[in-house]
Amino acid sequence: MSLGTRDSKKANEKLHLWESQERIIERGAAVTLADAWTSLIADLEARKLSHQTVRKYKLLQRQMKAYGEERGLKMLGQFDLDVLSKFRATWKDGPRTAGKKLERLRAFFRFAHDRQWVKVNPATRIKLPKVSIRPTMPLTHDEMVTILTACDGLQITTPIEGKLNAHRLKTLVVLMRYTGMRVSDAVTLTTDRLDGKRLFLYTQKTGVPVYTVLPDSVLGALEATPRITDTRYFWSGEGKRETVICHWQMRLKKILDVAGGSKGEGNAISHRFRETFAVEFLLVGVPIERVSILLGHQSVRVTERHYNPWVRLRQEQLEAGVASAWKVDPVLKIVGTNQVHLAKGRIN
Repeated sequence: MSLGTRDSKKANEKLHLWESQERIIERGAAVTLADAWTSLIADLEARKLSHQTVRKYKLLQRQMKAYGEERGLKMLGQFDLDVLSKFRATWKDGPRTAGKKLERLRAFFRFAHDRQWVKVNPATRIKLPKVSIRPTMPLTHDEMVTILTACDGLQITTPIEGKLNAHRLKTLVVLMRYTGMRVSDAVTLTTDRLDGKRLFLYTQKTGVPVYTVLPDSVLGALEATPRITDTRYFWSGEGKRETVICHWQMRLKKILDVAGGSKGEGNAISHRFRETFAVEFLLVGVPIERVSILLGHQSVRVTERHYNPWVRLRQEQLEAGVASAWKVDPVLKIVGTNQVHLAKGRIN
């Protein structure tokens, strides 16, 4: 406990005074930043959170550790509001990514606060960045045809040692477009997730498995694709998962560049196939609640935030409601007729 003075005599006097008043409270030793992060990561893994979630926390851990080492900050208590604000200022992320990272920073200090390692959670005082929600822009049918044609061309022009991956690339594009899978899930696809035409997507928190049905042509493309192993299409299962995902993302970027396609918001190339999957369903009237389940969103509100402009049924209901209101409006019945002038009287 700080005694608020550098004078040893005054410090001893204050200490004796506190002892006489029984004011000294036993406290645990100060916790280092490294120990706090080790405890949090162990807790996340014990809670069986997804690999992707834990990976994002570990990324924040490395960034925070590097920032602290550059400035000689080793103890958790040294990261007050001012230090955290300066740490946040070093982030080079976009608004949406920075907002998610800030939420993880808050969760880290909430974890520390619950264990009484810090008095308050300073990260809650840092405001979230302003994020502009823009409508999702799916690929058009013509763009999809151009991309698939580019994939065929790549198989012809690619050297022999790369032809198998060129073949797999087209299958990956089709798979993501017609399943809505994220690139990380599609690249790590295994044969045991297929049951006839059904593809297992994920298990809901309630324990209910979610499946989608593959079109015959997509199923045929998977069957015709040379597998890397007996059970894997795009990855051997060895090495780092993030590395192989990055490699396939680079291939997707290359094929989109060849096709002359737009990369979409935030350069999210692979995500445009997922967006196309969702929007095509909404345009034919599939309820957004069902689309949300297929996408694996935690809440339908997440789906609404990005896909509301594409909900066909909702738009049709809005238009029908407006049209019904106009039918019973008495003023509209005389608009454009002489009755309006007669009602006002003769104009001199």
